[in-house]
Amino acid sequence: MDNSLMISLIGIIAATLRLATPLIFAALGGVFSEKSGVVNIALEGFMTTGAFFAVYGSYLTGNPWIGILFAMVSGAIMALIHAYLSINLKADQIISGVGINVFASALTGYLIVKFFKTNSQTSVVPSIPYPAELMAKVPILGPILKELNWFVFMALILVFVSHYVLYKTPLGLRIRSVGEHPKAADTLGINVYKIRYLCVVLSGVLGGLGGATLSIGIMNLYRENMVSGRGFIALAAMIFGNWKPVNAMWASMLFAFAETFQLFAKGFGWSIPGEFYAAFPYIMTMLVLAGFVGRTKSPAANGVPYEKGQR
Repeated sequence: MDNSLMISLIGIIAATLRLATPLIFAALGGVFSEKSGVVNIALEGFMTTGAFFAVYGSYLTGNPWIGILFAMVSGAIMALIHAYLSINLKADQIISGVGINVFASALTGYLIVKFFKTNSQTSVVPSIPYPAELMAKVPILGPILKELNWFVFMALILVFVSHYVLYKTPLGLRIRSVGEHPKAADTLGINVYKIRYLCVVLSGVLGGLGGATLSIGIMNLYRENMVSGRGFIALAAMIFGNWKPVNAMWASMLFAFAETFQLFAKGFGWSIPGEFYAAFPYIMTMLVLAGFVGRTKSPAANGVPYEKGQR
């Protein structure tokens, strides 16, 4: 194989894995939330707050691992708001999610000015160290592994942990039963509210991790609109993956490949407007949803508020 073609292929694979990682985290969060019966389009907001607070935590302490903790906690707090509105107040879950997204964007924009005294992006902060030279020595896979980061491995591990929890443990059975038939689950002594709170907060933690991947994994600063619709693409990956962790991972890979394609395609010399390349990931998202959303089946009680004792 031609050396330049091999280099391009390695670059495409590595970039696809890196760009899929934040989508995988957020899509897994969406799977847990919606498997328990709470529609969650607030993933964009969770990622936005996670991306900002990962940088802020790293900025305050000089330790990017503390930044990850900040991202997870901030995502969990935003998810708590969504959970309270959706579960306790029984608000429209779509409207609640949109509100979280708008609030997260406005909040982080304000905090950039408040904490960093700039208008559009934060200061550069330490990112997670990665032993690229050591990874390069791994046989066969070395050229790809050296281009990755620790978030990629964390996301891939969490996919299979999530699958195991949902389909091989009593907790997973409770989550799925609450999402399919909460009244029957309540009758069996399962606390529907507690399970739904747990899953929505977990979606915030995972969404925050997705945001941290962007700000201190792929880059080392936060910029306004950095998330740029990835929360909605993760939502599409969850639906395309039929609310299953492994399937959602592959869907995330597909959408990440579309984004990678627009980064590499400009160098192929094709006479296609640059705007098409930039729009390609979103075009693919819409095409996939248009073609597959009717063939997927969400949990039966997804989006339906539960009232204890209601007949």
